[in-house]
Amino acid sequence: MSLCLLCSAVSLPAQAPPATSVPGAAPHESVTPHRAAAGKKSGNMSAAAPSAIQFENVIERSKIKFTLRNSVSPQRYTFETMAGGVALFDYNNDGLLDIFFTNGAAIPSLEKSDASYSNRLFRNNGDGTFTDVTEKARLQGIGFAMGVAAGDYDNDGFVDLYITGVNRNQLLHNNGDGTFTDVTEKAGVSGVIPKYGKAWGANAGWLDYNNDGLLDLFVANYLNYDMKTATHCVQAGIPAYCSPISFMGTPNILYRNNGDGTFTDVSEQSHISQYVGKAMGLSFAHYDNDAFPDIFVSNDTFQNYLFRNNGNGTFTEVGITAGVAYNGFGNVVAGMGTDFRDLDNDGKPDIFQTAMFGEGFPVYKNLGNGQFQDVTAASGMSAMTSRLTAWGAGEYDFDNDGYKDLFTANADILDNAMEVAHRQYALPNGLYRNKGNLAFEDLSSTAGRSFSVPAAHRGAAFGDLNNDGNVDIVVTVLNGPPKILMNRTKNKNHWMILKLVGVKSNRDGLGTKVKITTGFGSQYNEATTTVGYNSSSDKRVHFGLGAAAVVDSIELTWPSGIKQVLKNVKADQIVTVTESGT
Repeated sequence: MSLCLLCSAVSLPAQAPPATSVPGAAPHESVTPHRAAAGKKSGNMSAAAPSAIQFENVIERSKIKFTLRNSVSPQRYTFETMAGGVALFDYNNDGLLDIFFTNGAAIPSLEKSDASYSNRLFRNNGDGTFTDVTEKARLQGIGFAMGVAAGDYDNDGFVDLYITGVNRNQLLHNNGDGTFTDVTEKAGVSGVIPKYGKAWGANAGWLDYNNDGLLDLFVANYLNYDMKTATHCVQAGIPAYCSPISFMGTPNILYRNNGDGTFTDVSEQSHISQYVGKAMGLSFAHYDNDAFPDIFVSNDTFQNYLFRNNGNGTFTEVGITAGVAYNGFGNVVAGMGTDFRDLDNDGKPDIFQTAMFGEGFPVYKNLGNGQFQDVTAASGMSAMTSRLTAWGAGEYDFDNDGYKDLFTANADILDNAMEVAHRQYALPNGLYRNKGNLAFEDLSSTAGRSFSVPAAHRGAAFGDLNNDGNVDIVVTVLNGPPKILMNRTKNKNHWMILKLVGVKSNRDGLGTKVKITTGFGSQYNEATTTVGYNSSSDKRVHFGLGAAAVVDSIELTWPSGIKQVLKNVKADQIVTVTESGT
């Protein structure tokens, strides 16, 4: 079928100010010395010359005024250190990604007692600035919020939000007129677990697990935690946040979308609730390349879970047999953020996970046949990250050379880490370039001045904020302004972004498998917003194309099972692909 019958293509101009306009760090930042510069890149599938990846923190120019407040208390309640998430999504369908931040609450009430605790929505103005539209949108929120998941659950063309928090979750329906309505109780997704009560929701994600064209909701829960009875811990004679080892875990929740605005809790019948864990990170992919999406749960000081979708409404937990429950030494890690994409262009999605100081950030290579191999040491990530702690994570091609690189939002868990453990609390973020053979090099020291600025980083979301073909990053910071990291990388590499519109499948096209082929080889990706730690990223699918100015073919496998092929598509544009009806 011809391209014009399948999609409409629009090349949107860059909206950001020139890359050279703001020298130096923002006034609130302090700068630490650079790490040693990384070596040169090799093994590029695209034949593009290696180039420096550069980011600029434009928070001051963006006009975004937001502080993530976690209300540190003398009791050191565990959730204080675990806020907060960020979402990149287009709430008003103007073609520009907007930014939503979750926020904390007063302690001990866990109420948003004043506007400083409000969650915040910032509308993208298309000129590098953003406008706070929180009050108009009615998105101030409730309680001590943690994570956010963006997805169009009712297929009306407007993206909705699900917010997790400490014993209080919210489903916010996008009314299409710039406002949202809280429909949590009506929809039946408040996060209550039989025999447990109200759960501490850490992360959440939208997926169509049964391929019925409706987005279902997976809620990743953390600890069985009660402020009234919670253990208070002391390390080295100093009050400090407790290890999760001090608490029991909770089951996760799977809500099936009924198609009438309500959901049914199918956690028990799907076998999800049989597995009690301490979830922080969440990601989806077709790891076995069948028709049904699978679920990876990054657990904290507990074995990871890989839920294989059986295609009949049930899941089988295969983390141990698949080789991702523990690291290569047979140990659990303090699993935090995760992403689940193909890192070596072999058509099989690999798993990346952030963890704690002393553990290294695991990389699991998908070997096929349901098996993974821990290649953390061989990839170089063990040596480069073993003295770091990180939260947010992402696998994205930041230099458009055809290989997905890695980003980590770094910071220690303890705000008094120096006194307790002789470690730095605030840390610079991490950027690791994929050399093409599941080997990475640390480019953090050369990626721009902001990558030498330490902070208490937490969540990270990824997407092209100015539609220039480069993936940008928004990172939250505890008790400080966020970082808006605009990708200023300059090279001759090409790119393509696919905006999917499902018809028989869910409207967002989440779960669609995409293969592209150029004269330099093939790449693979999947449509998902569930990336990293407590955050939600651009639903559009990005590819770096290296030296290829034309994509020979784009092969899409929609959740409905419909397959589409587009031929000879020009690079450097955003292509809207509507699901074929045949």
